[in-house]
Amino acid sequence: MTSGSHQLAVTQAGNRLVVKVGSSLVTNDGQGVDHNAVAQWARQIAELRHLGKEIVMVSSGAIAEGMVRLGWTRRPTEMHELQAAAAVGQMGLAQAYENAFAPHNLRTAQILLTHEDLADRVRYLNARSTLFALLRFGVVPIVNENDTVSTDEIKVGDNDTLAALVTNLVEADTLIILTDQSGLYDRDPRQHPHAQLIALAAADEPSLESMAGGAGSHIGKGGMLTKVLAAQRAARSGANTVIASGREMNVLVRLAQGESIGTTLTAKQPVWSARQQWMADHLRLRGRLTLDDGAIKALLVDGKSLLPVGVKAVEGLFEKGDLVACVDRAGQECARGLINYSSGDTRRIMGQPSQKIIDILGEADESELIHRDNLVIMNRAQANPT
Repeated sequence: MTSGSHQLAVTQAGNRLVVKVGSSLVTNDGQGVDHNAVAQWARQIAELRHLGKEIVMVSSGAIAEGMVRLGWTRRPTEMHELQAAAAVGQMGLAQAYENAFAPHNLRTAQILLTHEDLADRVRYLNARSTLFALLRFGVVPIVNENDTVSTDEIKVGDNDTLAALVTNLVEADTLIILTDQSGLYDRDPRQHPHAQLIALAAADEPSLESMAGGAGSHIGKGGMLTKVLAAQRAARSGANTVIASGREMNVLVRLAQGESIGTTLTAKQPVWSARQQWMADHLRLRGRLTLDDGAIKALLVDGKSLLPVGVKAVEGLFEKGDLVACVDRAGQECARGLINYSSGDTRRIMGQPSQKIIDILGEADESELIHRDNLVIMNRAQANPT
C-alpha cells in the first residue's frame, strides 16, 4: 500500500465511468436535495462528456429527501415507511438531476433496480441493454435502488454495492465513490487524529476491511467498509475504484485528468467473463453444498465440474437451474454455480458416484451436479492440492 502522492491515473485512461454519490452529499446531511451540489456534479459530468467519457451515476438520497418532504427528523425503521419516503423523495431527486443537466443540453434517465432485477438472467440482460442504449444516445443514466418496492428479500442493501453491480453490468473502467470523507484511512480519523490516508492499494488487500470498519451517517446506510467491499466486487470486472470527497472542488474533472485525490483501489485479479460476473454478483443464493477436500481440489486446482460424490451436506430449498454456493467444511464459500438438480434430488444422490444417479432417481439428466461452464471460483486460496 502507498500513502504518498504516486497514485495511478486510473480515470484518465477510462472512457466509461460509474459515479456514486452518497445521501449526505446529495441532501446536504439530510436537509433535502442540495441543488447547488447536484448542479456542480452536472457541470463536471458535462465536461467529462466533452472529453468523450460515458458516465453512469448512482445516486442515493431518495429516502433522505422524502424524510424532509414528510417532515421526519429520523430515518424510519418500518419497511412501509421507508418505501413511502422513497416514493416521495424520488420525485424530487429525479427533478433535481433533470433540471441540473438541462443547461448543458444533456438528458437524464431514471433507472430503478432491485437485486431481483440483477439476479434474474433475462432482467439482468434487459437492464444491461437499456443502459448501453442510453449511453449510446448520450443520455446520463441516474441509477438508484427501487426502495419503493424493495423488501429485505430483494434489496441490494446499499448504494455502494449497487454502484459496484452497475460497474460490472456496464463493464465500466472505473468506479468513483464520492463520500463525505477524504478517502480510506489506516485508522478511523474521527478517533485517531494521526490516521494516514491510504492513497493507493490493491482492492483485494486483506487488511483493508479491518481498516474500513464502522458505520455510515444517520442519513445513509453505507460506511467505509461497504465502499471497500464495493471496490473488491468492481475489481472482478477489471474496474479500479476511487474513493474521494464529494466536497473537493471539481473533483470529477481533476480525477479524469489524472490527479491524485482520495484513495485508489486497483483491480489486480483476472477479469471474469460477463456470465461469471453475473453469477458472482448474486447477493442471495438459493442453497449451499458442503464439499469434501477432493471436490474442492477438483474445482479450484483441476478446473473440473462438481460431481455428486464430493458433496457431504446440502442446505436450502432450490430447483434445477438455481444458483447455489459451494463451501468447505468450515463454511467458507469457494465457488458457486447453477445446479442441475433440485435440493431434494441432490440430497438423494450426494456422496454417490455419477453412474448411480439413474439407479437412485430413475433418470439422469446430467452426470455433474454443476458443470464447469456454469461455475465460478470465488476463493482459490482454499484449494488443498494434497
